[in-house]
Order: sequence, then structure tokens, then C-alpha cells
Amino acid sequence: MPRFSANLSTLFGETPFLGRFAAAAQCGFTAVEYQFPYAFDRRDLAAAQRELRLPVVLHNAPPGDMDKGERGLGCLAGRQAEFRDQIALAIDYARAVNCKKLHVMAGIWPPGAAEEDLDRVFVENLRHAGKEAAKVGIEILIEPLSRPSVPNYYLCKSKQAARIIEQARVPNLKLQYDFFHMQVMEGNLAATVERRLPIIGHIQMADAPKRLEPGTGEINYPFLFAHLDRIGYQGHVGAEYKPARPTAETLAWFQPYRVAQKKALTT
Repeated sequence: MPRFSANLSTLFGETPFLGRFAAAAQCGFTAVEYQFPYAFDRRDLAAAQRELRLPVVLHNAPPGDMDKGERGLGCLAGRQAEFRDQIALAIDYARAVNCKKLHVMAGIWPPGAAEEDLDRVFVENLRHAGKEAAKVGIEILIEPLSRPSVPNYYLCKSKQAARIIEQARVPNLKLQYDFFHMQVMEGNLAATVERRLPIIGHIQMADAPKRLEPGTGEINYPFLFAHLDRIGYQGHVGAEYKPARPTAETLAWFQPYRVAQKKALTT
């Protein structure tokens, strides 16, 4: 049975952020993740996590200036010193809540930049991030994002991510595989997740094409969740969809797994 984590940056938006830990626990989630925690004091995040005893399984490194359209600095030449500062901050936040996985965003493809130059900078930065994260037992993840969702995002295919991971040769560097983004960009989800399983460190999901909850679009999630069991995936599946209604009203997809999880804990 898959283990699900609630992404507190997209779910429970009707609740103030620090209250979403309790909201997730009340709905039966046994782990959480979030995108960018840096607007909050790490001590407050740690207190919320401890009170509910909810593991934080993932968050993102800082994205740069999102108001200016930045989505990470990983592949951007001339920003390496800033990238290193951001990795240090991300690790500090991860340690505060004992989070063991950090997603490092690649960045937007600069106009006119050559792919080989972006690869070189990205690999250099990932080697630094991996080295620093390994000191405290943290994995670094890279995630291909769909171009309709994040126009001109540099990393957009699982094959590209696998190539970068191979080039970097960083032991604690893994692939973050998002069913929603990869359905939009390449499809063939079951075969691809099985083929990439040795390098996958985390999985996320939302239905396509509107990024709503499972059951609202074209992805056969009951099949995929059973497939993850069949191929032996041991990590969490992050629910990172954008509810059009209060989150508790969108969890019909989760109920069979919540019931099975409860039975497993009591037997």
C-alpha cells in the first residue's frame, strides 16, 4: 500500500499554513511535505511537526526571486555563490524538522544559452549540494516540470533528469518523479516509473490536465498506486494537487488507503 504525504503548500489552503499540519493529521495523512517554508520561522515549523508527530518528508530549496519569474538557480551561470547560500539555508530548514529530502530546482532556460553550458553549471551545483547534504544524511532531488505549468523550465523530461544524474555521479542525488508533470510531457507513466525506479527518491501526483485531485482527469491512479506496490516502491507519494473545493471534500481517492492504513496499524 502506498504511503501518502500531504503537500501543505497546495492542500488545506483554507487553513493558515501552520494549522495545516493538524488538518492533514485529522484527514488521516501520516506524513507531510511542502514547497517553500522560508516565510516561516523554522522553530515554528519544528513545533508544529513535533506536536502532531508528522514526519516532514520533503521540501524545496529556495527558488530565487519568484516575483521576477525565477524557478531555481541550479543551471544559471554566475549565480553559483547565491545557489550555495540557498543550499545552506535549505539544509538548516530541513534539519529543523528532520526532513531527509530536498528538491533543488533547475531554473528557467536563459534566452540563447546552450544546453551543454546549462548542464555543466547544473552538475557543478548539484555536486556541491549533494556534498553538503550528505554531511547530515539528506538526499538531493531534481524534478522535471511540465512546460505548460512552468514555461521554459530547463528540466522537463525524465530522460533528461536521468542523464544529469548519471553525469553528476552524486551518491545522494535522486529523481523526483511527478505523475502529473510527466503525463503532460511524456506519458507512459507505469513503464517509465518502473524503468526509473532505481534512481527515484520521491513521487508526487495530481490528476491531469487540470492538476486537481485523482479521479478528476485522465490518469488511472488506482492502477498506478497498485503498480507502485508491484514494483516495490518504498517511498512516499506526495499529494500535490490544487483542490477546487475544501481539501477534505476532495479525498474520496484517499479513503480506501486511509482505511487500509488504519487496519494495518491496529492489527
